[in-house]
Amino acid sequence: MRVVYRGLAAIGVAAAAAVALVVVVFPAGPDEVAAGPVTAPPAAPSSSGPAPSTAAPPSASASASASPTLAAEAMPSPSPGSSLAPGYTAMEALYADPRVPKLTSRIKRLRLASPTRKVVKDRRTGLVVPNLSKPWKSYGAAPFTTKQVLPKARTGVRGMFVTCPLPTMRQKSPRDTALLAARWTLNHHPEGSRITWLASQPVKHGWMLVYRVKYGKHQSRAAVVVMDGGMSKPGLAFVTVPDSQRKQWRDIGRVVAGVRVLG
Repeated sequence: MRVVYRGLAAIGVAAAAAVALVVVVFPAGPDEVAAGPVTAPPAAPSSSGPAPSTAAPPSASASASASPTLAAEAMPSPSPGSSLAPGYTAMEALYADPRVPKLTSRIKRLRLASPTRKVVKDRRTGLVVPNLSKPWKSYGAAPFTTKQVLPKARTGVRGMFVTCPLPTMRQKSPRDTALLAARWTLNHHPEGSRITWLASQPVKHGWMLVYRVKYGKHQSRAAVVVMDGGMSKPGLAFVTVPDSQRKQWRDIGRVVAGVRVLG
């Protein structure tokens, strides 16, 4: 009997060991998981609002695609100059430029004089323009295609009359194309220049603008004529005369009256 009791005791010890092994190896319940790296529990929302997220911020491109409104607000504003801010059209940049006022219907028309007989033919733009009399004289054209200038003035600013292919974007409206061209001409006036419109009207194959350009205590009178001369780009005729040579302001009328298509 002692042998039997000893055998039963050995069996009981083995069974207890097996049960203990099962408890160590297997989870005690279906909701428990194997231990992993220790992490902080998610923060509970505070009374003032949800806790800040610890996730990495989305990329700029993802933000733009997710929220077009935010993307538009992040776009840089158009700045004065000949270049465009990304995402803006040429006309939007024009309207945002404080140097160029809105052209309203109140701007008068100019009574055009008879064109002069002496002309300069610009075959690159397809335009014919007046050959102005003295004190104007022809000068090295580059970077334009034709150029006439007045004698040098004490102020360092002198009259200039040039032609070239349109250096700006062509618009559906000849008027808008001329507006962009006038804005571009501020690159050829002293820093801080601002435009005041004097005349605006259609001309054959294009549009004409006459304006005052103010810079500090001085000003110039200027005009642009944008005309389709049958080339890949419209032609531009641009004249500007400073107040130190105001006697030649009358020549601006001769310029805008004398520009025509080369026939």
